Parts: sequence; structure tokens; C-alpha cells
Amino acid sequence: MKILFIGDVVGSPGRDMVKEYLPKLKEKYRPSLTIINGENAAAGKGITEKIYKQFMEWGAQVVTMGNHTWDKKEIFEFIDDSKYMIRPANFPEGTPGKGITYINVNGVEVAVINLQGRTFLPAIDDPFKKADELIEEAKKRTNLIFIDFHAEATSEKQAIGWYVDGRVSALVGTHTHTQTSDERILPQGTAYISDVGMTGPYDGILGVEKEAVIKRFLTSLPVRFEVPKNGRTQMGAVLVTIDPSSGKTKDIERILINDDHPFFG
Repeated sequence: MKILFIGDVVGSPGRDMVKEYLPKLKEKYRPSLTIINGENAAAGKGITEKIYKQFMEWGAQVVTMGNHTWDKKEIFEFIDDSKYMIRPANFPEGTPGKGITYINVNGVEVAVINLQGRTFLPAIDDPFKKADELIEEAKKRTNLIFIDFHAEATSEKQAIGWYVDGRVSALVGTHTHTQTSDERILPQGTAYISDVGMTGPYDGILGVEKEAVIKRFLTSLPVRFEVPKNGRTQMGAVLVTIDPSSGKTKDIERILINDDHPFFG
């Protein structure tokens, strides 16, 4: 069982990268399941129904979200009907949408969970307790459990990685838009990486125009962050290979595509 996960897709440059490279990645790696984090897919903040459906048409089976889930108002019109789009499960009770989904992959069921951290992010429900609850629920159906943990602090990501080690197949970090090189398999068989990185502009800062970010640091004045629509692009992803019988990970491979790291199919 191979699971391909593509990190935070930012704006139209990120969507263009998915459209171009997802077929190439599928041809090279032959993943059984493809998951995309789409919380920044619509102009850098949020997602639309059209984009969600595009991701599915281009080859994704699940779309995860994060702290920008609600930034496009139209999401309230379609999130409850989008079977394979999940938002952080530890959003407060009564929040639209869901934080876990199950997908059948060649006769084997996979549970995909979305959680969000609380350090340097809005105060929401405890992701550790929610992880316990959803892992217990998922274990009744499958040993194959994949978590996208959308969080800012590396310490919080590492903590929850160790916390769920041996209980899930993989926990990958998103949100910081900067790929880390700490991919590993934890002692009890859980794949881990602090951040998969982003998919979108390569010459911006975290996916937005660098001039505006620099101005903000120089002046402390409010500025408008825009996703540059032209220029070089990048893709951050990870491939996890899992033993379907045990649910333990056998291999984790970090993928980075940009002008400095060309793709070789």
C-alpha cells in the first residue's frame, strides 16, 4: 500500500503544479491512494467546490484542510456533501464537515484523519484527545490510518507523532509551507515528518509575494498578502509505503520538485 501526500497547495500556481505533476508522480510511484492538503488552494486561503472537484478529477481521493478552512464562504454550501474532504477533527463540536473519512483502496479500507495543533494557532479542542477518540473508532474498521496534522510548532508535531506511534500508519505535518528533512519511521512503525512542505510559488515567502512580507517585517504596517501568479513553482510531497496487513510503515520518501530539484520520471 503506497500513499502519496501532497503538501499545502497554494493558489493557482499550486493547482497548476498538481495538474502537471500528479500524473507524472502516479506513473513513477504507482500510489494506491493520493491525498492533497487544499486549505490554501483558492488564492492562498480556503477552497472552493470547483477546486475540490478539480483535485478529485486530477487523481486525488482525499482532500484535507487546516486553519484556513472557512476562508471562502461558499464552503458552508458544500462541505457536508463532500464525502472525501475533511477539516480538522478537533474543531469545536457542531462545526460543519467531518474530520475523518474512510476510503476503499483495492478492497482494503484506509482511514484518513485531519487534526490541527493549538500552539501559535487559534485555541480549539485538544488534538491529542481527539486523536485517541478517532484512532479507537478507526481501529474497529482498519489498521491503515493516516493523519494530516496541521500545526505550527515542530515540538507539538513531534509530540503527537510519538504519542500515536504504533497506533497509526503515518502522521505527516502541514501548515508551515517549508519542507523538513526529518522523515523517519518511529520505533513502533509510524511514518513521521514534521512538514511535507508546500505546492505553489517557489520565489515567494511561504507562497505569497516576498515584497509584501519583507515590507511587513521592515515597517510592522498592515499589508495585503497576494499569491504571485507568475514565476517559478515547487511541489512538496511524501510517499509512504505501508504493510496492509499490520498497518506498519515500511518506507517513507520525501519528494521535492523545483528548479533546484528537477523531477526525473
